[in-house]
Amino acid sequence: MSDAYPIGIEEEYFLADAETKNAVPRMPKALMRRCKEALGDQVQTELLQSQIEVATPICRSLEDARKALRHCRQSLAEATAEFDMALFAAGTHPLAEWSEQEPTDKPRYHKIADDLKILARRNMLCGMHVHVEIADPHQRLDVMNRILPFLPVLLGLSTSSPFWRKHTTGLMGYRLAAYDELPRTGIPEFFPDLADYNGYVDTLVSAGVIEDATHIWWSIRPSLRFPTLELRIADSCTHLEDTLCIAALYRCLARALQRRPDINATWRNHTRLLIEENRWRAQRNGTSEGLIDINNKRITPFADVIEDILRLIEEDAAALGCIPEVAHARQILVRGTSAAQQLALYREKRQAGASRIEALRAVVGWLIATTRQVAARPA
Repeated sequence: MSDAYPIGIEEEYFLADAETKNAVPRMPKALMRRCKEALGDQVQTELLQSQIEVATPICRSLEDARKALRHCRQSLAEATAEFDMALFAAGTHPLAEWSEQEPTDKPRYHKIADDLKILARRNMLCGMHVHVEIADPHQRLDVMNRILPFLPVLLGLSTSSPFWRKHTTGLMGYRLAAYDELPRTGIPEFFPDLADYNGYVDTLVSAGVIEDATHIWWSIRPSLRFPTLELRIADSCTHLEDTLCIAALYRCLARALQRRPDINATWRNHTRLLIEENRWRAQRNGTSEGLIDINNKRITPFADVIEDILRLIEEDAAALGCIPEVAHARQILVRGTSAAQQLALYREKRQAGASRIEALRAVVGWLIATTRQVAARPA
């Protein structure tokens, strides 16, 4: 199994009123029962009732993941329509007011809300998570350390959160700016070995600060429940093919780093700070501006960064059968990320005379339609 690098993907969606396009503050219990009938344990509630989450089973190929997520999106679109609702994938809801949202009535969420206070209510955010199996925990941590410089690239490709509380933010990926209010988020520190990481977790648990490692919400983390390394930096992707592209890139990078222990083997004291700088550039610009080349001390255009990665993982993409999925990164650059498309539509509507709210409703309508458009594997 570990040689095949099986994956699992989680997507978080927003629930919207089908007519007004506003966030739905309360989820009818009958809706979740209907979703469970269609998807079973693949669908779960989230911290806020205006959100819902799906998870694929273990997938040995990106085509398996595509079929699973296509089924999830279509099933939830049909289920929500029965309740005069719709769902969409994006990092933030353009029309939502966090103060109007209601938390989900579950013991775990009650504990999180008690711990995070107002920050839990402000967590009106949706992400996409990818698990890649790396069976050996020592190798899992080693890959986590060395994959960190690539995380801003995956974030930039996924950006889908340019709006917050009915306003443009000036950022392509505002979601992480809000998420950083929470403790134990962002780019993790460098851990020299597994004992050091376990010591960190054990200290927090023994001191009663957290119950377990699931309360560590970094941009990437070793999973507590599965023998996987979990990517968490990405916004929820409106286009299904963008989700699959980022999952494929991440999976191939994990394989490449195990295959080549020389990649990112040198860690300097300031390396993490430069990764954080690139994360900020990806949040602000998406793919429209370059990233810092840490080794050469210059800005490299985002398109060149993508080409460098595609060359690096060429062998891995072939071995794992996901060449079309990783190549889709080029199409994201040409077409624009979800955030870029949302902003283009918003500006078009405003220039045509629409009010700010009318333009935002049009954006949400586009998000709903695009989330449901889940075509088969591209030729």
